[in-house]
Amino acid sequence: MHHNTAVRRLRTIAEDCDRVGSLLDGEDGLVGIYAYGPVLDQPGQELEAVNVLLVLDMSAAELPWGVETPGCSSIAHLLRLDKAPVLRRWRSAERPVGNHEIRRPMPIWLREDGVQTAALDALVQRRAEPFRLADPDDDVLAEQIAHELETSTAHLRAVRDRYGDDGDWRRSHRGDGRYPEDHLWQAVDGYLDLLDASASTRSQI
Repeated sequence: MHHNTAVRRLRTIAEDCDRVGSLLDGEDGLVGIYAYGPVLDQPGQELEAVNVLLVLDMSAAELPWGVETPGCSSIAHLLRLDKAPVLRRWRSAERPVGNHEIRRPMPIWLREDGVQTAALDALVQRRAEPFRLADPDDDVLAEQIAHELETSTAHLRAVRDRYGDDGDWRRSHRGDGRYPEDHLWQAVDGYLDLLDASASTRSQI
């Protein structure tokens, strides 16, 4: 995917948020969408997909790192992210937007302001640096990862406990091509990713 094509994809995602409007509001609604990764860090590089982060008005306990809830999947379908070359991550509005993977993201749509046209126009011209968020200090990031690891550990334990014996949970986590096994995998993957990030961050402080 050429750089300009990638930016058009991001612009389409942002415009789709305005298009569906009120369907994204309310409880667990969408707060903002951010671009991150190679489209910002290496503009001009050919890409297989664009990376986006979706921030939801959910508690951190409900949306640990690496998890896509059934509600998240519904939003992805509504925004046609499941039909496009998009790698998506989800984040609770209770957490800082950036973390060990989401480095200096750039907003492309915000609930209060809509499409971030100036930022997207600058990205076309490969001058998006002023629109990117700052990275946290190393000690702040380490503390943040530690808190998220606690949340992820609790989530993994809960999924493990309910995976085998809770029929209602299994039924509610099945649909749209997703199965309880997928949710167990996400819990494990998010936990291990944070565990690795915690070890790496501690070694750098």
